[in-house]
Amino acid sequence: MTFLPVIWAGIIAFCIFMYVVLDGFTLGTGILMPWLNNHERDQAISMILPNWDGNQTWLVLGGASLYGAFPEAFSIIMPLLYLPLLLMVLALLFRGVAFEFRLKSVKGRAGWDWCFIVGSVLATFVQGIVLGTFVQGFNYSNTENLPLFAWLSPYSLFTGGALVFGYALLGATRLILKTASTIDLKMRRIAKYLALIIIVLALLVSLWTPFIDSSIFINWFRPDRLWLLILMPSLTFISWLWLFFSLKTGKERTPFWASIVIFCCCYVGFAVGIWPNIVPYHLSIWAAASPPGSLMFMLVGAVIMIPVLLIYTGYSYRIFGGKVRELIHY
Repeated sequence: MTFLPVIWAGIIAFCIFMYVVLDGFTLGTGILMPWLNNHERDQAISMILPNWDGNQTWLVLGGASLYGAFPEAFSIIMPLLYLPLLLMVLALLFRGVAFEFRLKSVKGRAGWDWCFIVGSVLATFVQGIVLGTFVQGFNYSNTENLPLFAWLSPYSLFTGGALVFGYALLGATRLILKTASTIDLKMRRIAKYLALIIIVLALLVSLWTPFIDSSIFINWFRPDRLWLLILMPSLTFISWLWLFFSLKTGKERTPFWASIVIFCCCYVGFAVGIWPNIVPYHLSIWAAASPPGSLMFMLVGAVIMIPVLLIYTGYSYRIFGGKVRELIHY
């Protein structure tokens, strides 16, 4: 059953992408809070609050799926990324504590705001570092003597910084969609600058990525994949034009969806570069997969759980759709 590892690789990729989109704009909102006044910060928090708790479910599901479907890959990747993943989890916990305490605090609210901002920036930056480390590949032939900061490199640091701007763009366009008045106008101006920065960063990453490992170069420039090499950058540029002109013409919904399409194109580009490896560039999805019986057994659970999560997520965002007109407290 060679198709089962492919299905599970798709499930994991889908879960991670759902997390990137759903928690990306909440992290991006935190990144943008220094440019908001106190009332605007309350509006931004009110936008996040109704759906905030369920977003990270997708990240947990993706990690659990990696452990169950590709245990050998999990046992290799996790030790190599223990420190950045620990930093990411601590930043997310720190951000969650700051979020809850901010809602109850009065005198110390400004301090908790900055805790939320720092947690958002740090979690995003580390996620970008993990992405960059994963794309550039792992050297796990001698993990015992591997340097503690082997995951730090110019490329991973660059992708970490790029993701901060990317999440900020998601946050800005989501605030345009969900708020009005001064915050809408402010985010529209910021989103224009972010759009210009993002297209430059996307171009630099696209030019840099094929040369960090020969396997990526071969995958990208294989004759049977040249259509993807042409399609993905073209779609990214078209989506960027869609984003930029929708911002200039005062659209509310399209900037957010254009930002998501840009993320999707970049995500597919990274996936094409490492396919069919689950541990770049040493272990394929078929070599690392669990036995077919285990994959099929877990697939039954996934067929039940993923639609439930999608229905819950869609319903919650529908119930709390529309503009934030009043501040939400609990």
